[in-house]
Amino acid sequence: MTTPAPQPIDRSGFGTTGKFNVSLSKRYNFDKIFSTAAWVATLFGLVVLAVLLVDILIDGLGRIDWAFLTSFSSRRAAAAGILAPLVGSIWLLVVTALVSFPLGVGAGIYLEEYAKDNWFTRLIEINIANLAAVPSIIYGLLGLQIFVRWLQPITNGRSVLAGALTLSLLILPIIIITTREALRAVPDSLRQAGFALGATRWQVIREHIFPIALPGILTGTILALSRAIGETAPLIVIGAVSYIAFLPELSPKGLQSSFTALPIQIFDWVSRPQTQFHTNAAAGIIILMVVLLIMNASAIYLRNKFQRNRP
Repeated sequence: MTTPAPQPIDRSGFGTTGKFNVSLSKRYNFDKIFSTAAWVATLFGLVVLAVLLVDILIDGLGRIDWAFLTSFSSRRAAAAGILAPLVGSIWLLVVTALVSFPLGVGAGIYLEEYAKDNWFTRLIEINIANLAAVPSIIYGLLGLQIFVRWLQPITNGRSVLAGALTLSLLILPIIIITTREALRAVPDSLRQAGFALGATRWQVIREHIFPIALPGILTGTILALSRAIGETAPLIVIGAVSYIAFLPELSPKGLQSSFTALPIQIFDWVSRPQTQFHTNAAAGIIILMVVLLIMNASAIYLRNKFQRNRP
């Protein structure tokens, strides 16, 4: 009497080895289908973006000249320029950076390096994460009430300072989260080594942790500012005007003057029925994209520079 051959032992839950191979093959096929779908979706988005970019360049590139860059807005499309919105956006960008960078980085350092893990800090972290996803128009309503109405003696109402403070509220959660992630990426062994040598927590952070995390912090901050410079809804809510025939003074007094910005001017030109104003809007979009590209290039340059200078 012959002994039957031993059957393969099923250790996978698929029944037999043959069924296991079939199931594994199906999973690989699903992976290929998903990978192909992801590539198609990516290419579709890139193609749509390229078509829009080419269309804007065709419409607005011929409108950009020195007169367009150095002239104020006008009721006549041929004489309208973008000087006041461009300067206003730069003003907003500088003041927003001066306000949001120290506050956001300081808050991120405190939450990551000093705060104890308890219910209060966890509540703050959850709220910061939620605030990063709040629609920008909500920040506009908040800025209208606080900076335009309650702090009117300081900001002079609908002014550059009120707009910059509103945009600072908008990007503060992003800067705080970016700062914490950059600090968290620093190896904990550096902290322990500093403490072992007798350094205080602040000395360890200032001399070792912060310089290493600075490239990531700067990159996140500049990208957050890139989002702020393209926002329209908060500025409309707090009362940024679409027509200004003067430039804010380059002094503290200029912070209390009326202002406009590139997104506001583009929105105003697009909403007009004349085709010439639509051409102006396309040219304004190109200028705005150039500003954004300069900021993103600055982020890459600063990140590479500080990474080379790491201790």
